[in-house]
Amino acid sequence: MVHSETPHPIRESTAIDGIAERWVHTYADLVPEVAIYLGIEGRPGGVADLSPAGQDALVAAQRAIVAELDAAEPADDVDRVTRTDLRSELSLAIEAHEARLHLRDLNVIASPAQELREAFDLMPHDTAEDWDVIARRLRNLPSGMDGYLETLRLGIREGVVPARRQVVEVAEQARRHADPLGFFFDFTGAATLADGGALPDALVADLRAGAEASAAAYGRLAEFLETELAPAAGDEDAVGREVYALRSRHFLGAAIDLDETYEWGIEELRRMVEEQTRIAGEILPGATVEEAVAFLEKDPARKLNGTEELQRWMQQLSDTAVAELAASHFDIPEPVRTLECMIAPTQEGGIYYTSPSDDFSRPGRMWWSVPEGVTEFDTWRETTTVYHEGVPGHHLQLGQAVYNRAELNLWRRGLAGTSGHAEGWALYAERLMEELGYLDDPADRLGMLDGQRMRAARVVLDIGVHLRKPRLDGKGTWDADEALRFMRANVNMNDAFVRFEVNRYLGWPGQAPSYKVGQRIWEQIRDAAQARDGAAFSFRDFHKRALDLGGVGLDTLRAELLG
Repeated sequence: MVHSETPHPIRESTAIDGIAERWVHTYADLVPEVAIYLGIEGRPGGVADLSPAGQDALVAAQRAIVAELDAAEPADDVDRVTRTDLRSELSLAIEAHEARLHLRDLNVIASPAQELREAFDLMPHDTAEDWDVIARRLRNLPSGMDGYLETLRLGIREGVVPARRQVVEVAEQARRHADPLGFFFDFTGAATLADGGALPDALVADLRAGAEASAAAYGRLAEFLETELAPAAGDEDAVGREVYALRSRHFLGAAIDLDETYEWGIEELRRMVEEQTRIAGEILPGATVEEAVAFLEKDPARKLNGTEELQRWMQQLSDTAVAELAASHFDIPEPVRTLECMIAPTQEGGIYYTSPSDDFSRPGRMWWSVPEGVTEFDTWRETTTVYHEGVPGHHLQLGQAVYNRAELNLWRRGLAGTSGHAEGWALYAERLMEELGYLDDPADRLGMLDGQRMRAARVVLDIGVHLRKPRLDGKGTWDADEALRFMRANVNMNDAFVRFEVNRYLGWPGQAPSYKVGQRIWEQIRDAAQARDGAAFSFRDFHKRALDLGGVGLDTLRAELLG
């Protein structure tokens, strides 16, 4: 049975809604990439001021909004959640600025070095007007890059620098973007109108000039990293307990006991290994996990060859999940039923999701950034990934928040929430799909457990490295070499993926554990609600109530669902 959509009651906008909406537009003006992400009107072609002065302007705006929130009284429960979470998010950002973390903001996956380029992936490019905006942003990108270099240079002078490993890796990324055969020239060289028509000659010339300017800016970044920052950078990958605790709170929206969580991660990893071993025996009687994996990797029926075949498979699996779950277990609004599966235009590694624009003119998208040289993919490994990124994972969670505009203000719909909330839900969704019978094939279940095992290992590795914990074998303390060895022992992935992942954890402290810790908190909340409600508990109602909140910190989620 297809469930009909229940219209949301119209909720009158409040003073706190106004503060939150005003913050979004202020933020989007200061950081135009935010407007691109949300698909709202901003400064067309604009680029964030990443200089120290620009960073100071941003934190001044954050302080002003916190003061407004402190002076406002909630009109209802929606307001109460908005004020609690927006104030918490901005206060953490201010605390990070005071800790001067912006002076060392460089890592292999989520720093201005990547974000300046990644915004182009979400920009519309159907019309000549769209391409004109892109040309303007290409021309403006160098100013954003120069501001970023100014901030990193201030970090050198003040002795606040990233680890040398991140500097070296990002320099290689920057060199690829600076190359005449790199992203900017590929992107603009293939520019056409939506109907396949050619762009005006003058616009083609503007795009070419912009590509040259942006590529040159990345060349300057690479030169700076290699000649100025690398010699000044630190040898130590660990950030230490104080910085780590701050970043963990940012990614979870909750304060956790880091030492208890480390021990829990070790136990959770042990449990995942035992479960994998049991499933391996179902695939090949008496087999170890490694033997079952080797068996599956030789199965041509479970192979995808090339990115075109990968994309088609992702899309078909996603479309099937959306159609079936909408007919059975979830109320999925019509706009949320569209999910585009994409091969990312980069080769950095990683699989990620981007939300629909606020008006759904740009649909939700699942992106796969395939490292250079990787041409084969195993369906048994990646079935659960499609559910994680799509439905009932990120796409259902974040798309539902965008759809719920009658109740949630723009900040709640598009920017609120934490990695622990979003990624914790996505891992929770993987287990839910197992419960619903979508992973009955032992091979697909082994793939899901492979991912769950990896996430448990990341809790141990991330806290272990950054808090300088003793190694599990008792041979000294955690470091980058032990992290790489540990990950190779606990995941079945191409080594290029493993190296990228480890570099990501080393440079982005606290983010990787937020997946598994977030899942843990989601499950704790559900179990507590089930124990409280007894026979009256409904999974469907619990999930609807949780998703209708939109993105929130995990402390807020617990308070709202458990009272």
